[in-house]
Amino acid sequence: MARIGDRDGVDIFVGARIGLRRSALGLSQTALAQQLGISFQQVQKYETGQNRISASRLHRAATVLGTSVESFFPPVETAAGRSDDGWSGLRAITASVDGRAVAAGFPLIEDREVRRAVARVVRALARDD
Repeated sequence: MARIGDRDGVDIFVGARIGLRRSALGLSQTALAQQLGISFQQVQKYETGQNRISASRLHRAATVLGTSVESFFPPVETAAGRSDDGWSGLRAITASVDGRAVAAGFPLIEDREVRRAVARVVRALARDD
């Protein structure tokens, strides 16, 4: 992953995944910060990739958020240079507050047909016609 200014692309990706998981669970940055023993401002800095999160704190965050540490990282490219293209879409959607809200809310829509309809609307709005 490329560097963006002084920030590493992996740090940004990890932070965005933390924020996405936190939002999906309905936790505020303050609530997560309290469970990690840090300030909510530090959580903000992690989620934007402004600050790197240490391995021990990342492990604690994964425990608090009920997921694995690996779930926060992008796939490792193979020797052939291929990785899962779905991750680029995830990076794009988690790059904005609105995208994270959509990503967090989508799995909470219980009706399968409603989810399909929302997906059709998003695809239609995203077309470059």
